[in-house]
Amino acid sequence: MKLNEAECIRKIKERAKESLEETGMVTVISIDTKLRWSSPSEGRISPDFVITLRTKDRKQYRLYFEVKTVGQPRYVRMAVNQLHDLVSREKRAYGIFGAPYLSEDSIRICRENDIGCIDLAGNCLFKFDNIYINIQGKPNPYPATRPLKSLFSPKSARGLRVLLVNPKKVWGVKELATEANISLGQASNLKKKLLDYEFIEEVKTQKGVKFRLLKPESLLNKWAENYSYRLNKIKNYYSFDEVKDIETKLISYCRTNKIRYAFTLTSGASFVAPSLRYKRVFAYIDGSVIKDIAQDLGWKEVSSGQNISLLEPYDEGVFYGLQDINGAKVVSDVQLYLDLKSYRERGEEAAKFLLERRLRAKW
Repeated sequence: MKLNEAECIRKIKERAKESLEETGMVTVISIDTKLRWSSPSEGRISPDFVITLRTKDRKQYRLYFEVKTVGQPRYVRMAVNQLHDLVSREKRAYGIFGAPYLSEDSIRICRENDIGCIDLAGNCLFKFDNIYINIQGKPNPYPATRPLKSLFSPKSARGLRVLLVNPKKVWGVKELATEANISLGQASNLKKKLLDYEFIEEVKTQKGVKFRLLKPESLLNKWAENYSYRLNKIKNYYSFDEVKDIETKLISYCRTNKIRYAFTLTSGASFVAPSLRYKRVFAYIDGSVIKDIAQDLGWKEVSSGQNISLLEPYDEGVFYGLQDINGAKVVSDVQLYLDLKSYRERGEEAAKFLLERRLRAKW
């Protein structure tokens, strides 16, 4: 359920009054929702509402609230600038940003700019006079206000792979759409969402305004939190061969039959970190030929004890940025990191190696 602006302001007002009074350190004198500047020529933006309160030592403060129906970092920065203007001309004034839900990044922006914040989950930060309230970690009570998740839908994820595999390139929307094989509209929507969360920044070029990746590691880790290699269809098999022999036979078979494939997880990690020990082969296979491969190579399908797992991709984007390592096709370091982060058996350890030794060097 998405709140409209009026409802959001009403609920933030109630939550703020309650949070302040619970401290026992202030008395709320009034709440003004109709404050308007008498001189519009001053260029000051009117707040959504103002709470006037008195502290225990009889000091009177005015708290100016700017409320948005979304709490993404880009909107937080806009509100912070407005609040600075509102409080700059008063001695005892404090600006507070309100939204249905605030991420850790949004709260951090407020803190760094000496602005308070509050959301409807109960997360808040107030710091003025001798008042200090800091509550974080409350879950989002309005799941519909989590547009971040839509960043990781299959089509959007194609665009993310392109950006992360080419982290220093400057992109136009049309260029990204072509490279990622998505529509112009999908690329445009992706750009807007990434700007909202400040994962990218716009840059002026001779050919107009383009954009580039700003926070690759943060974006990749947010994606990893919303990803699992189990999104793919997985078929498990057993072979009496050693894992390296299994991989050699699979490479030869796919090359001969012109089948697109790519090693991932423990197999993929072994090509970029040869010292890794593993007992199970993982590979993406393009198309519905997995059963044919298993039959031709004499592998037995099993429900447990497997040493081969073939993945039918949930989206062809997993093949973007393939690496050729010693004659073998391996997924990009970005895709490999995502898969490893969701793999329990030593996946975290291998993902950490990949991040520290390979990915950060490209950023």
